[in-house]
Amino acid sequence: MRGILALLFVISFAVEGQERFITVASTTSTEQSGLFKHLLPIFENRTGIQVRVVALGTGQSLDMGKRGDADVVFVHAQGLEEKFAAEGYGVKRFEVMYNDFVLVGPKSDPAKISGTKDIVAALQKIRAARAPFASRGDRSGTHFAELELWKIAGVDIAKDRGPWYRDTGSGMGPTLNTASAMSAYALTDRGTWLSFRNRGPLVVSVEGDKRLFNQYGVILVNPARHPHVKRDMGQAFIDWVVSPEGQDAIAAYKIGGEQLFFPNAKQ
Repeated sequence: MRGILALLFVISFAVEGQERFITVASTTSTEQSGLFKHLLPIFENRTGIQVRVVALGTGQSLDMGKRGDADVVFVHAQGLEEKFAAEGYGVKRFEVMYNDFVLVGPKSDPAKISGTKDIVAALQKIRAARAPFASRGDRSGTHFAELELWKIAGVDIAKDRGPWYRDTGSGMGPTLNTASAMSAYALTDRGTWLSFRNRGPLVVSVEGDKRLFNQYGVILVNPARHPHVKRDMGQAFIDWVVSPEGQDAIAAYKIGGEQLFFPNAKQ
């Protein structure tokens, strides 16, 4: 632990002459769940490096990284993250934490899925009942996960969608607001759900399926491709979130006594 803190101090001193902030392109779930409001003051007090978060869907966050408009990406779509690094846009992917997705829906439960742990069977019933469903439709990690689950369920949502299926084209919070107003089902990460207040008729309908696992990763944007990337400060942030102190800070973040994210960085 002392070695990590000493390294962070050295890096902090070395970049004294630079603008002391980095830009992190991340998901709406890390922002809207309140996680960054909990984590960033700890990191900033430790290093003096400010973090400016741009909260977008995972696809848009990775696009920011590809353009060099961010120093670090902190997202949750492992296949896309690995492709981002393999194509030279990022240096190395580090696993940080996980939680899970849940399917929420109205208490009236028009598709009769409440209580099941089988997300695939639940989506098939929603499709058969043409029950209202609100999708982010924004190329976020949650949206990619939802599309993959429809595919596993044997539903070609591009062809089978109808008035019952609504693309919001927005973040998780606004999509949950739409689902609440429509009494619709929606897939959400648990962290945003726990922090969401405008639930209206919505309750958790499906949870506990291993296919709902939700892993987060962090990657430094490649300074060899974009020389203006703040390599030392960006790497200092990554080193901290995967360090014991950063991992403990993630585990300590709770709402109503319930932990939102579970650290699992490989030490």
